[in-house]
Amino acid sequence: MFIFLAIVAVVLLFWVVSYNSLVKYRNWVEESWAQIDVQLKRRFDLIPNLVETVKGYAKHEQETLAKVVELRNQISGSGAKSRKDQMEANDQLTGALKHLFALREAYPDLKANQNFMMLQEELTGTENKIAYARQLYNNTVMKYNTKIQSIPTNIVASIHKFDRREMLETRAEERENVQVKF
Repeated sequence: MFIFLAIVAVVLLFWVVSYNSLVKYRNWVEESWAQIDVQLKRRFDLIPNLVETVKGYAKHEQETLAKVVELRNQISGSGAKSRKDQMEANDQLTGALKHLFALREAYPDLKANQNFMMLQEELTGTENKIAYARQLYNNTVMKYNTKIQSIPTNIVASIHKFDRREMLETRAEERENVQVKF
């Protein structure tokens, strides 16, 4: 009888430790996603100031400005999309911002504008923070997915519905250099 109780106690202890470990990993994934969200919000808030600054100098580049504004508005009105959809929309916005920053080469007055330079610096810093947050998210997701797929923790994970998470991928367009045509 004592041996049976000892086995039950060990199994129960394993179960509790495994479950708590899975909760910890899941919370780390959520926290790392929140870090991405914070940086996306920061970038989102900087865009209107950047667009207004560029408008005065690049009157012939309304298409680029309109694209940035359109993508920003799509993201703000997107509602509860999946994380993958949110990141795809934000990746498109990143591409549009690269084109916007490339305009400074064609407009020397814009290049000399302190406000534009300050906003560009802030957005560049924010883009770097987004890249770091994405890397952190992917690392955390990899650890979480490994944990829920490892024996014997996978038994606890499947019973308590700890589902696999998708990593964020970089689109092919993101890997290419921006080409500016005048």
